[in-house]
Amino acid sequence: MAMKFSLKFLLNQTFQSRIFLSESSNPNPAHFLDPESPLAISSLTFLKSHPPPTLNNFWQWDDLCGKKHVRPFKSYYQKASQHCVITQSKVEMLVPMTIGDYTDFFSSMHHAKNCGTIFRGPENAINLNWYYLPIAYHGRASSVVISGTDIVRPRGQGPPAPNSQPPYFGPSRKLDFELEMAAVVGPGNELGKSIDVNNAADHIFGLVLMNDWSARDIQGWEYVPLGPFLGKSFGTTISPWIVTLDALEPFGCDAPKQDPPPLPYLAEKTSQNYDIHLEVQIKPAGQEACVVTKSNFKHLYWTVTQQLAHHTINGCNLRPGDLLGTGTISGPEPDSLGCLLEQTWNGQKPLSLNGTSRTFLEDGDEVTFTGVCKGNGYNVGFGTCSGKILPSSH
Repeated sequence: MAMKFSLKFLLNQTFQSRIFLSESSNPNPAHFLDPESPLAISSLTFLKSHPPPTLNNFWQWDDLCGKKHVRPFKSYYQKASQHCVITQSKVEMLVPMTIGDYTDFFSSMHHAKNCGTIFRGPENAINLNWYYLPIAYHGRASSVVISGTDIVRPRGQGPPAPNSQPPYFGPSRKLDFELEMAAVVGPGNELGKSIDVNNAADHIFGLVLMNDWSARDIQGWEYVPLGPFLGKSFGTTISPWIVTLDALEPFGCDAPKQDPPPLPYLAEKTSQNYDIHLEVQIKPAGQEACVVTKSNFKHLYWTVTQQLAHHTINGCNLRPGDLLGTGTISGPEPDSLGCLLEQTWNGQKPLSLNGTSRTFLEDGDEVTFTGVCKGNGYNVGFGTCSGKILPSSH
């Protein structure tokens, strides 16, 4: 029977354990540190007097996002043996934090250009404001779920058929995935006070994989003038591993040149992305999985630190555990597009999956994201972010 792990397990496994226990080409470790082993218990003695219910309280303990507690764990993990690990098959992962608020950005130029071209034409593909600020909308935190959770096909209104007046109502006919990552906020900020872009990294505990499931027909009918609503709020999947920015530092790389230059409050002394290899697989029911996307986190135009700084520039207060999605991460090549909307050009060009065609997701399809940083003789993996589409409940 799979065991649901308490805070002890979440703390041990979230804090860089993937780095120290996964040094093969496989980003998913076969074994995990047993939370009841003497090794695990000794590494958590500092929590005995103030055991928080989730990671959120832990991140508030000091301005270093808990880093002074995280770093010493490395020596413990390096001493781990077969006597204090358990197999992956016995693990049921949980969401490692309470997500009070969830914001989703729109930060990939390739994605923005492709979507704009599909709906508005190449002459007006990207709106002027996109070049000056990280566009975002406020999402629904209550429907953020952990990897492996099934997603029920949503129902809602879609655009009317040609020469027809009433809108369509029923199960979404254009269900899609969106390849994203998300920043998990560590220490927040006070209401009315903004976070300087050059200090923003101190307020980000780490990154997770994220699938921002999207019902394109519902979204397309409802989003004018206030943006997405029911086309997004039915489900968002994240991976259970929070990989800290400290762990990602060796994989830092220059962010794309921003032209026109950002306004002073978004101008970074060092504008950095990370070289994180991302992959998407679709597994139709009863068939083998097929890789449909190979992208990279480094393609983001607006960095996660710029996203966080912009979020607070009006005095909005962020809190520990808040989730900031990057938006779909598409690259410049056809095989690096981060959603079916782009890959099939809104259903006009069906995608081949080992002989099976897809324009959008069908019931029974399972979508799996993976992410990994490739070091010299080791990998830093994010695990998997997966979900299977179930038929509408009505």
